[in-house]
Amino acid sequence: MSEADEIKRDGATPVKNSGRGLQKGDAILEPFLVDYKEYGKSFGITKEMWAKVSTDSIKNGRRQPALKLVIGKEGEVRTRLWVIGDNMFHEMLEAWREKNGE
Repeated sequence: MSEADEIKRDGATPVKNSGRGLQKGDAILEPFLVDYKEYGKSFGITKEMWAKVSTDSIKNGRRQPALKLVIGKEGEVRTRLWVIGDNMFHEMLEAWREKNGE
C-alpha cells in the first residue's frame, strides 16, 4: 500500500506542492497536517524531523502536526501508529474523558 492509499484509507486530503502535483506523503485530516511514513521493519524519529513536521503544519494553515507510521512489508499485517504532540494528546484525552464521563 502506498502513502497515497493510506491517505485515502484515512479520508484525508493530499497536500499540493507548489504546482508540482501532490506533496508526497502529506495530507490534511483536520485539525492535522499528517506526514505519512511507510517502512518495512522500523522507523526512528528525530528532534529535527519533528521540527520539520511542526514547521510544515504551521505553514500549511496553522494545523496540528502529526506523523502516521505504517510499519511492515506489503502483504504482511502492518502496524499503524500515530505520533502527535504532547499538548494535542492531552486535549484529546480530556475530550475522551468528557465524552465517557470519567
